[in-house]
Amino acid sequence: MVGKDYFFITTDHLEDRLLFRDTDDFRSGMNHVAVQVFKTGVVMLTFILMSNHLHFALYGTREEAERLVNGFKQAYSRYLRRKYGCREHLRGNGVDIRLVPQEREALERVLAYVQMNCVAANICASPRDYPWGTGACFFNGPMEGMPSGGAGAGTGTRTLASLSARERYRLIHSKLVLPGEWLLSADGYILPCSYVRKDWVEKAFGSPRRMNYFLQSSSKAKMRLETGEQSLPAFRDQVIAAALPDLCWSLFRKQCVNELAEGQLLELLRQIRFRFAAGVNQIARVTGLSYEDAAAYLDRV
Repeated sequence: MVGKDYFFITTDHLEDRLLFRDTDDFRSGMNHVAVQVFKTGVVMLTFILMSNHLHFALYGTREEAERLVNGFKQAYSRYLRRKYGCREHLRGNGVDIRLVPQEREALERVLAYVQMNCVAANICASPRDYPWGTGACFFNGPMEGMPSGGAGAGTGTRTLASLSARERYRLIHSKLVLPGEWLLSADGYILPCSYVRKDWVEKAFGSPRRMNYFLQSSSKAKMRLETGEQSLPAFRDQVIAAALPDLCWSLFRKQCVNELAEGQLLELLRQIRFRFAAGVNQIARVTGLSYEDAAAYLDRV
């Protein structure tokens, strides 16, 4: 394993658009992670897909780490282009790849930080409750205790070998042959417990109690405690984005945000802020406005 190290990867936060607009987008993202792990051969330890950014913690070479995140961006961009017609959605989206220091507990802190992103964003109370990552993978026994449709195995799972060639292609949009023993969730994505090295993560933490200590003391957990619940988004980005067409129609008899006149747009932003307790960053993401434009509009409300 000469030349290999632990790496922590973060993509820049998208301020004016979403990576994942709905469940299908997240499902596709999960499958693209699985494909890139297999193609690059990295040892994936933990990852999380958030609405506007990604985190990965893995073991491999820097070149493999770059190939994984760039391969994900390219493949997922093709998915976005097919579904939404948006081009170059992730072009210019920066990536930070950091070597995890060899100092004691550095790896544990990184692993906890990644898992706690969903908790810090006020999406759920525990990483185990968030399906779009690896929060439910660890300290569950061989294949036990996993929530159905979550990050681990559970009732309703099938193996990739049980799918036809056409079904496998529809799943990953590639003729790549993934291991047949990899598991599918009831919701139709490859479960991270199939390829994440939970044994490495559990060895790093040593025990569930020690892992919980790092989860609760991570910088993400501290941010939630220090800022307070009211300062965090009350609704997920996808919830607000899904509500926008109905809101545009009920208020203005328009199909989408792009059809609104300036005065109507001002009222829509006021309604989003009032109904969903959304801040300027979240409003920019769900409407597709730039941060500067969203802030300027809100200053006039």
